[in-house]
Amino acid sequence: MAPGALKAFRRLPAHDRSEVRDALERHLRFEPTKVSKSRIKRLRGLSRPQYRLRISDIRVFYDVTETTVEVLAIIVKAEAQAWLEREGTPDAGSAPGSS
Repeated sequence: MAPGALKAFRRLPAHDRSEVRDALERHLRFEPTKVSKSRIKRLRGLSRPQYRLRISDIRVFYDVTETTVEVLAIIVKAEAQAWLEREGTPDAGSAPGSS
């Protein structure tokens, strides 16, 4: 987990922290790239982050390699678009955050 994501995780209220921990375990441990209509979304137009996991009003942005899942950010929904515009890395020829 990236240092910023770990700090954000630790700042969450206990109930949200538990919900995020459970969702990370359930969704990212075995099939982090399995896109679903409601939970996991592959972000188009970005090379980083590659995916977004939705947990209630919290968004988890992450990348996947062959062997690891790197959680880049844990953010409330209201701040997600601003974070993508600031931190997202566009694919060549794409605008940040376009999905």
